[in-house]
Amino acid sequence: NLELVSFHSTSKGLIGECGRRGGYMELVNIDPAVKAQLYKLASSGLCSNVPGQIFTSLMVRGPKEGGESFESHAQEEEAIYESLKRKAKLLVDGLNAIPGIACESADGAMYAFPRIEIPQRAIDAARASGTTPDNMYALSLLEATGLCVVPASGFGQAEGRFGFRTTFLPSEEELEVAVTKFADHHAAFCATWASDAELVA
Repeated sequence: NLELVSFHSTSKGLIGECGRRGGYMELVNIDPAVKAQLYKLASSGLCSNVPGQIFTSLMVRGPKEGGESFESHAQEEEAIYESLKRKAKLLVDGLNAIPGIACESADGAMYAFPRIEIPQRAIDAARASGTTPDNMYALSLLEATGLCVVPASGFGQAEGRFGFRTTFLPSEEELEVAVTKFADHHAAFCATWASDAELVA
């Protein structure tokens, strides 16, 4: 009997209501003593606020087929899903078009995890200042463009792999602007930190 703990939240589901704090945890085949301790722990904390509880209820029990809001809900859900697919492709294709950035398709979450090539001088400077190269890159990106990404070093990357996590939740128009900013920043960052040999190459 497989023991399984599942989590779901309104901010990570298809309705993508980021900032709305509501969700649930499901326990399957969990030892009753362990389950009792988890309930005790959950009971000692604050529960989700009313809007979060309403969103969770709507997420797990949407309108019933034949109900007056079923058709509009289904259309909106489909429109959100199709928009997410378009935005994921727009972001990944845009990142892959930038020399020095490579990104796998974003098929399972609302995030893309591109790999970035960073000049050796930048890698050395980051390490000398006590930070990771992709953290230095992310801070440079934020300062230069206002784009906020999460350095990939926080996700246990393989040695020598640098990158960041970004999302495709903004509008398609905003993502097009962001891709241009990613490209401009990457070119400027690499030019700033390139060695003479890298500049010649």
